[in-house]
Amino acid sequence: MNAVVNLLIDDGYLDEIRRDMIKFAHLQLRDEAQAEDVVQEALVSALDNTKEFAGRSAVKTWIFAILKNKIIDLIRQQARTTNVSALSAEEESLDQAFESLFKTNAHWSPGARPSNWGDPEESLREQRFWEVFDACLKHLPENTARVFMMREFLEFETAEVCLELSLTTSNCNVILHRARNGLRRCLESNWFSAGEQPC
Repeated sequence: MNAVVNLLIDDGYLDEIRRDMIKFAHLQLRDEAQAEDVVQEALVSALDNTKEFAGRSAVKTWIFAILKNKIIDLIRQQARTTNVSALSAEEESLDQAFESLFKTNAHWSPGARPSNWGDPEESLREQRFWEVFDACLKHLPENTARVFMMREFLEFETAEVCLELSLTTSNCNVILHRARNGLRRCLESNWFSAGEQPC
């Protein structure tokens, strides 16, 4: 029996990795049933292909790579039937919130200037930061979060995101800008300046 099978038949390990996989898949897909399904598919695929595990990476990294590919396939399948280029009311409110940060001369409004984040690298090492980041990500509008996740987490090139979601490059860049700004504002108010508070 190889290392992958040994780990996947260990109830404690399986519970832990499955919990992490569902959390990751739910962030990408925003649908509990789809997250459950894609995680099951990834675990079955890992068990079916244990001979392909070469041991050059950790088992968890290998399984998450399988999950990532399953999510990409599902997103591509859904993209054929979903138009994310239409603005939702939530996305319009993100634009309004962003515009309110600036004076007419395009300089920061007093009190809106980004605060000093201290040492961001130290924050990245803290698990609690990622919990707050996940909460902030969940508060983005669904279409905005989907584009951000495809580009930054699933590492699609911008051209691929545009192709899969029928977006223009400029529309995709605007959506990514909204996502980054929304995450920045949420992290500033819930992590960097206010301490460890949920979004």
